[in-house]
Amino acid sequence: MEKITYLGLGIMGRGMAANLLKAGYPVTVWNRTPDKATALVEQGAQLAGSPAEAVAEADVIMYCLSDDRAVEDLVFGSGNLLNSVKAGQIVIDMTTLHPDTSRREAAAYAEKGVEFLDAPVFGSKNEAANGGLWIVVGGKRELYDRVLPLLKPLSETTHYMGGSAMGASMKLVGNLVVAAQLEALGEAMILATKAGLNPQDVLDVLHVTDFKSPIFDGVGAALIERDFSTFFALKLMLKDANLIAKFAQDLNVPIPASAATREVIKGAVNKGWGELNASAFIQNLEEQAGVQVKKQ
Repeated sequence: MEKITYLGLGIMGRGMAANLLKAGYPVTVWNRTPDKATALVEQGAQLAGSPAEAVAEADVIMYCLSDDRAVEDLVFGSGNLLNSVKAGQIVIDMTTLHPDTSRREAAAYAEKGVEFLDAPVFGSKNEAANGGLWIVVGGKRELYDRVLPLLKPLSETTHYMGGSAMGASMKLVGNLVVAAQLEALGEAMILATKAGLNPQDVLDVLHVTDFKSPIFDGVGAALIERDFSTFFALKLMLKDANLIAKFAQDLNVPIPASAATREVIKGAVNKGWGELNASAFIQNLEEQAGVQVKKQ
């Protein structure tokens, strides 16, 4: 059975590493702050003191980091990962990042004889913990087929999207849709509230119509409860919105609705809500509408 190394133990990384352990894989972990590995070590993971130590005996190296800068630092900078890997190993980057960063990784690893896939994930804290992520993958098809057994314990579904950086591209396309749905839900619920409709009655309709969405169900209920507990931080949604804007600019694609949503998200982060759940940006819309929403 393949020896797995997981680098970076944020909310997503911890969940995925735990599910690999549950599936019976030998897992070595590393994180800049080692205390985040405590629970995984108790479950049987080996804790390494550095990325180089972590990958020394690995067959497959996986990481899911906060942003492009963190990936660049791990791979090309202080983490020194590029100089620590060796020919024959497989690297899977599960970070949401710009496709150009993914292409740069792929080219650098190829020079070392290391195979590479970009495999970002849809889902957040609960899906990572419960092995219910949706994974989109770019790279060689034969390599995707080879590592599929490793991805299954992490995911509800996996999707091969094409060559290098196609997984990263699909992730930004999907996150554009997520932001648009949150914006639509916020606008709709505020309009409904100001019109005198009962918010729960509104959600009951949204739950059964042909435009229903799991996001409307989950976030809508939390919105009524005024629960902005962090499953995916608003500051990371802003990071993704900025990536989407750059990606669209690179391809000369107009995204006017997404541009407007990004401004709302920026304003919400500037109000100090960046550590709250991504849905917290709806509070910015509420303030603009002069709507004070109380817990039902």
